[in-house]
Amino acid sequence: MTEPVRSVLVLSLGGTIAMTTDPATGGVVPALSARELLAAVPALAASGIDVRVRDVRRLPGASLAFDDLAELSAVIAAELDCGGTDGVVVTQGTDTIEETAFLLGLRHGHEQPVVVTGAMRNPTLPGADGPANLHASVLAAAAPALRGAGCLVVLGDEVHAARAVRKSHTTSPAAFTSPSCGPVARIVENRVRLLGGLPPRGVLIGPPVREARVGLYTVTLGDDGVLLDAWQGACDGLVVGALGAGHVPERLVGPLARLASRVPVVLASRIGNGPVLSGTYGFPGSERDLLERGLIGAGDLGPHQARLLLHALLAHGSDGPAVREAFAAAGG
Repeated sequence: MTEPVRSVLVLSLGGTIAMTTDPATGGVVPALSARELLAAVPALAASGIDVRVRDVRRLPGASLAFDDLAELSAVIAAELDCGGTDGVVVTQGTDTIEETAFLLGLRHGHEQPVVVTGAMRNPTLPGADGPANLHASVLAAAAPALRGAGCLVVLGDEVHAARAVRKSHTTSPAAFTSPSCGPVARIVENRVRLLGGLPPRGVLIGPPVREARVGLYTVTLGDDGVLLDAWQGACDGLVVGALGAGHVPERLVGPLARLASRVPVVLASRIGNGPVLSGTYGFPGSERDLLERGLIGAGDLGPHQARLLLHALLAHGSDGPAVREAFAAAGG
């Protein structure tokens, strides 16, 4: 029997993968459409996969905003609700791929995989990696083996879980890694080879219903807390990128406790690999001290992921207990 044709939708947001030289400035800017990106990957024509394209934005990754990603999530959900699509690929700038993938995962409840990809070398450079990454991403999105895997990131023929992936280098084509667990799968000879079980799906959060402002405060050596005071009355929630396993200088304890009495304050580690502890250290400013004063532990979520989760929860209208419950579920 002939296997049914697999169908993948490619949604383009812009980014390095879609950049060409601006004659006025000499720098590269997003200019290529999704159809032009697809034309640079002739191997897909022989893949047996029906690939459709749609332009959603044409922006650098650094200029994407919450509204852009809310619209993107709605487009993906509407497409998958209609049936007939086996997976979705999103192309965008690598500056914010790990954040986009994590946020899309919070709103993606379908079984079809959503794959986010991009390029470290723009199309004007020797060895541009965009076509290879797009090819691998379409193969991954169409692969039955990745059904139920949620949101993924594919670059350099490696498939990473959105929760675990990090951009670990500013220019290397091998910039994307998963420090805590390694890749989920690899693309070898045009096939997806799983390296273990599928990654667990995270919490699912509905679309935004209100505006929310969530700050990120990174703690540093000698921090006197003066800048922390600027967040008083200026945010709906705050994530603290603390030292080590969740520690801050003692002088920050009072301001953080006062802020936590008004809005959700989440305690994450600025390291971004490994969990915030909950009961090991007992000095003022330790993780135990801060949690007892009302801060919410982020578990093994990094500060940027914790900010996205907190923003999604508050924008959806979640209250304090619901926020605490969601972090307990997501950070484990």
